[in-house]
Amino acid sequence: MKKIITASLLVAPALFIAGCNSTATQPNIAAPVAKKIAHTMEIHGHQRTDNYYWMRDDKRQDPEMLAHLAAENSYTTAKIQHTLPLQTKIFEEIKNKIEKDDNSVPIKRGTYFYSTEMIGDNEYPIHVRADDFKGTNKTVLLDINLLAAGKDYYAASGLSASPNEKILAYGEDTVSRRIYTLRFKDLASGKLLSDQLSGTSGRTMWGNDNKTVYYIKKDPQTLLGYQVYRHILGTPQQDDQLLYQEDNNTYYTYLSKSKDGSVVFIHHDSTESSGVSIIDANNPKALPQRFIKRQPQLEYSIAKLGQWYYIHTNWDATNFRLMKVNQAQLGDRKNWQPVIAANDDVKLDDFELFNNHLVYKQREMGQTRVTVRNLTTGQEQRLKFNDDAFALYLYGNNQLDNPALRVYYTSMTTPATHYDFDLTSGQTVTLKQQQVLGDFSPENYGSERIFVKARDGKQVPVSLVYRKDKFKKDGTNPLYQYAYGSYGTTVDPSFSISRLSLLDRGFVYAIAHIRGSQMLGRPWYLDGKKLNKMNTFNDFIDVTKQLTKQGYGDNDNVFAAGGSAGGLLMGAVINMAPELYNGVAASVAFVDVVTTMLDESIPLTTNEYDEWGNPNDKTYYDYMLSYSPYDQVKAQDYPNLLVTTGLHDSQVQYFEPMKWVAKLREFKTDDNVLLFKVDMESGHGGASGRFKRIHKTALQYAFFIDLIK
Repeated sequence: MKKIITASLLVAPALFIAGCNSTATQPNIAAPVAKKIAHTMEIHGHQRTDNYYWMRDDKRQDPEMLAHLAAENSYTTAKIQHTLPLQTKIFEEIKNKIEKDDNSVPIKRGTYFYSTEMIGDNEYPIHVRADDFKGTNKTVLLDINLLAAGKDYYAASGLSASPNEKILAYGEDTVSRRIYTLRFKDLASGKLLSDQLSGTSGRTMWGNDNKTVYYIKKDPQTLLGYQVYRHILGTPQQDDQLLYQEDNNTYYTYLSKSKDGSVVFIHHDSTESSGVSIIDANNPKALPQRFIKRQPQLEYSIAKLGQWYYIHTNWDATNFRLMKVNQAQLGDRKNWQPVIAANDDVKLDDFELFNNHLVYKQREMGQTRVTVRNLTTGQEQRLKFNDDAFALYLYGNNQLDNPALRVYYTSMTTPATHYDFDLTSGQTVTLKQQQVLGDFSPENYGSERIFVKARDGKQVPVSLVYRKDKFKKDGTNPLYQYAYGSYGTTVDPSFSISRLSLLDRGFVYAIAHIRGSQMLGRPWYLDGKKLNKMNTFNDFIDVTKQLTKQGYGDNDNVFAAGGSAGGLLMGAVINMAPELYNGVAASVAFVDVVTTMLDESIPLTTNEYDEWGNPNDKTYYDYMLSYSPYDQVKAQDYPNLLVTTGLHDSQVQYFEPMKWVAKLREFKTDDNVLLFKVDMESGHGGASGRFKRIHKTALQYAFFIDLIK
């Protein structure tokens, strides 16, 4: 048992003196105790009693509920009071590494180049456009700082200019429920039009007459975007034409537009099947037409090039393939022609079309590769990068006639870098690299990609980063382990300025690429969902055991963190293996799985059936019950816990972590700290503003550092 901090961790002695062993000086105040009102639920002949069901209030107005949240916040404030100097120091460390005056790389849309500017201590960006990449004749489109002034929360979304580039559409949310009001700004006069479209998803797609817009309206209870409307500028919203309504509540609905501007796409996405309908953007009276009849287990997305539609699909291809069809032969997939063949060992992640080139992104054994194919000659060239493990995204490639491919690249030791790759010559131009102020040098940090053997023999990829002069592979470094592990979301290894505050204190940071992601292709996801979900939790636990066994982390100082579905992961692993972790942070945690998945009135529930299963089926009910963090809380010791949420969370309702904390307080048999902090103004994404968000990071880091033994 290692109780002493190694010399390598003492380079900032004031920080550790302020943090370590200070739990003894914490105020001896009683934690809030929630009242219990038995609420019995029965299905499949099985009864569950939820003593904290009363905490749910969809209107968020119940005085007793609000009083209990206030008590929890007061308790947390008192218990972390002694860490405030450390929180402040970490906040300033992170903030002072961020370049205050920071502009995004301009992206061409139409005839203009669009970008954002962050200036000084501004919390929000200023959206601008110019005549060229250099910024000639730059004009301000929208200053979010002015719009957010005086508001506790503000988010703008979906900025898009009309085809003639004279009107700007954007959505705004002042509550953090992700329900937006669409507004329209005349860019010549700077004045807002009278049109205000409420209850939307926050994005519009323009018809080519510059006065027709397409948008999605959300169900105010479930928050699902399910209706597609057509609005004519200058007319009242109640006169808008309903073009499409999604009656299957397991589907998400969203909009996009083809690069050539000729077609508006309506996307119909569920977890295990998808589809597209198309609307002629040149005809303001056009009705949507199905690209192909929707079919169970068939997933696809499309892009348009001339007379051809290219199709990214899982049809007879678990790891997806690329096909194409002429627009004269739509409606029958028998007409689809192969472009990139299926490969059981390589997943086709993404693709981009240009007039003369096809770019496709693949993943093999967790490694990303990008290939450029000349559509005339068929010749191919592959982009090359230096790091063994990295994150790479194709973005801003809005024009079919772009001469270059825009790429965003980063690794755990390489700050975000923006490249243009010339599609003809193959030359790469670095446009910008994220600046890290202070004495940062990438050479001071080391990164590794290793594979850890799970209990069933599967090899789990893990990405690691540490500061070289503070790392000894002898089990003396604190270990911070992160994962998500759901929905097929792959957390690629990328750079983080805030993470430096941990690495510089001797932490090893690990991303566990557990099942439920697609790091090792589509089968890796399928092996971590529904009736295979336990693999996700087992993988995380097995990674922890192996990392400490191999000397990457101190057995006594392992810390874990996850949010949303990653919060579910945290809740499951502390029920299953609490002894492995000194401290755990769970944010906006989805922990009451069974109750939520049985309640179709809760936002997004029905969309999740293909991820977790439908508990109305006893097989899924029993399986969910076996891992649901809230249902599996029991009388045992738990790690030190920091739980955070937002009152207005639209994805995971505040009452899930609220109930979980109350039940943990009731059952846990240890004296470890359990803190619950509720942001009364924000939702799933936390506080708005670039610097405000750092406070949450500083709180979590200080919480962990304070616990180091």
